[in-house]
Amino acid sequence: MVDSAAQSSPPDVVDDLRAAADRVAAAEAAIDEHGETSVEAAADAYRNATRLLDSYEDSATGTGDFTAYLQFQTEILELVDALSDDTFAADAFQRVSDRLDKRRLNESDFEFAREEIEAAGEAVAMLEEREAAIDAYRAARGDADERLAELREEADRLRDLQRLADVDLAVSTEPLRERVDAYNTAVRTGFERFRETRPARELCTLLSDAADRPLVGVDRPPRDLLEYIDSKPAGTEPLAELVEYADYSPSKLEHYVDDPGALRTSVAVHQTYLDRLDAAAFCVGWPPAEAATLRARLDEVAPFVRRLESALTDDDSGDDESSNAATDDAGDAADATAIEAPRRRLARFTRRDNYERLREVAVAEAELTDDEYDRVANGAVDDDLAAVTDAISEIEAALDETARA
Repeated sequence: MVDSAAQSSPPDVVDDLRAAADRVAAAEAAIDEHGETSVEAAADAYRNATRLLDSYEDSATGTGDFTAYLQFQTEILELVDALSDDTFAADAFQRVSDRLDKRRLNESDFEFAREEIEAAGEAVAMLEEREAAIDAYRAARGDADERLAELREEADRLRDLQRLADVDLAVSTEPLRERVDAYNTAVRTGFERFRETRPARELCTLLSDAADRPLVGVDRPPRDLLEYIDSKPAGTEPLAELVEYADYSPSKLEHYVDDPGALRTSVAVHQTYLDRLDAAAFCVGWPPAEAATLRARLDEVAPFVRRLESALTDDDSGDDESSNAATDDAGDAADATAIEAPRRRLARFTRRDNYERLREVAVAEAELTDDEYDRVANGAVDDDLAAVTDAISEIEAALDETARA
């Protein structure tokens, strides 16, 4: 939920962004007052002069290296002569040139030069401040964009809560829950029976086929696992037994498979995949999807759950679609082991007028905390949404107003 601070004051990111934009404007104004070319030239001259002073102070003073003295004097005078008269702190550089244009230099000359060019050091500071200000501005803008995205997501959530305000939570979802649970229970039972009794080769084929159907959402078995199961005699064993074999010692495993090494490298290495392998992809979540979506998914899983059902019963009559389609709810409920019957029962229920009403109640029960339910009931969610919407508008306005060309 939106916090109380967001309801009573502008988002902090707005103040931070405006302050950062003002800082950039101030930094740029300080440079513009003297001219960017002038300031940059002074900054370059300051850095070069400082480098020369550092490099030659010991060798060019007193009775030191005369060659070094000549080289230093030539470079420093050329540096100053190259500056235009309108360069920031040009007069300071000229005073340095006048002082150093003599036959012998001493430490006091270098000290004087350092003190004078500090005026040009301000140009470096101005440029560095502008760079730091722009970095801070970009960071503030990024924070504002991130907060804006969060608030938009919160606004969507609050609108969803608003839509739940008209849901009658006193209505029992049991008719829907019973059908979903019956189907899921049958699928889980069928899947586990299939895993324990049918050849691993057959189960992996089923999973591979299901992986090609987007509404089912099955993870395709690893390629080397499929190759092993398809090519080795062990593939005729149930997958549950192969997983158990993978925990056997090499000596014990020799009594069960003809190539223990291949089993360990093709099955044991996929222990995580095999441990997580269950019927979830064939089940229906709670709360269930909207009617049309759920019907489409139940249609897509139908051929696969029928194959799972074959592990529960050898009665081929259970596959007679025309017979099943005519079965009423009471007849379907009586078939406790079949999967197809509860699947069809649930699919038919999605066509009833009260399906969406019960689904909305299920969604509300699943998504609303006690506090959210109270806020929906007393209209506080409307106030929350208004506060979030105002905050969104403030951030959007600040982003527009502080945008740089």
